[in-house]
Amino acid sequence: MNLHVRPIVSALLRNRTGAVLVALQVAIALAVLVNALFIVITRMEKMGRPTGMDVANIFVVQSKSFTQRYDLKSAVAEDMRYLRGLPGVIAATPITAIPLSGGGSSTTLSTVAGKHNPHSYGLFEIDEQGLDALGLHLIAGRNFTHEEIEPSITTNDATRFVANVILSRALAQELFGQENPLGKQVYDSIGQHATVIGIVDPAMSSWPGQEHPEWVFYMPRLTSELFGGIRYMVRTQPGQQDAIMRLAEAHLSQSNPDRVVHFVRPLQYFKDLSYLGDRSMSIYLLTVTGLLIAVTCLGVFALATFNVATRTKQIGTRRAVGARRADIVQYFLVENGMITSTGILLGCALALATGYWLSLQYSLPRLNLYYLVGGVLVLWAIGQLAAWQPARRAAAVPPSVATRTV
Repeated sequence: MNLHVRPIVSALLRNRTGAVLVALQVAIALAVLVNALFIVITRMEKMGRPTGMDVANIFVVQSKSFTQRYDLKSAVAEDMRYLRGLPGVIAATPITAIPLSGGGSSTTLSTVAGKHNPHSYGLFEIDEQGLDALGLHLIAGRNFTHEEIEPSITTNDATRFVANVILSRALAQELFGQENPLGKQVYDSIGQHATVIGIVDPAMSSWPGQEHPEWVFYMPRLTSELFGGIRYMVRTQPGQQDAIMRLAEAHLSQSNPDRVVHFVRPLQYFKDLSYLGDRSMSIYLLTVTGLLIAVTCLGVFALATFNVATRTKQIGTRRAVGARRADIVQYFLVENGMITSTGILLGCALALATGYWLSLQYSLPRLNLYYLVGGVLVLWAIGQLAAWQPARRAAAVPPSVATRTV
């Protein structure tokens, strides 16, 4: 098939301003499309990571005492009796922090007493119903027993450690590698030790935005007000969360005059809040990318339309000497393909350079080349589709009409 590349190149060189501008549009669109889509997919994968928790059926209660008469131990025991006795409640537990909320507690652990570990791991203090209340799956070892739940810490013994801990599988692998962690000792920053009795997987800490939110462990201890108030996690049967939340809020707000209930909210609320920035950025990038691609399509369409309008004589002459409609369509599609290809080559270099800069400046993963290949194919197809209608319009010009413009 004769593509007539040489006359096409000559025509482009004589009217190169428009072609150069469209090629630059394509290059910028490709660089933005590939990197934006890569960032959006990365953020979506981040938001979709398994938490290990039954987020859709858990709600959080937070309260705070305001009188000297408030008895923490008896208040928590009474609240737990009420919450666990509600029809539709699977489990409830006091807890030091709200998972996935962006705020909580963390500390360091090591496998050797006195060894400094630069990493800090998320922690939660829970009771024997803690794993069930969170919906976590124990994959090895055992759960805490009621007798192992230690009293809450005070300002006088805030550094007191516990006898047993449960680790997430990711943290167990970080500390012990491929060894079996059950029965082994872990040490806090001042050399106190605890025995690993269980492993859960998957699990996530209070900070989903951290590099390793899956590094988390659980301690058998009643919560205290040293962390800003008392928090309960309540897990319900599917479909019953809203009704039980209303009952719990009404009862807890009136049952103890020495405290105030700050809020009763679904755990999903805190998860959505933590990922709000990721979701907003994804929407923004998709919107900007869509607009940029639309502008690029308009640029290709406008250039192709302009070329058809200014080459009426050339089209008529070719039709008069025997060129078919398919030949005219092919001519303009090849011309547009050359412009698009030039822009794509420039865009590939720009996309790779932009991806490298983003990885250095914002610690993002390096651009996956699959996205670049996909972006090339998408923009090539879009460019040809944008030129299709002007090319068909050119092919529809009768030779008699075209020659009368001489």
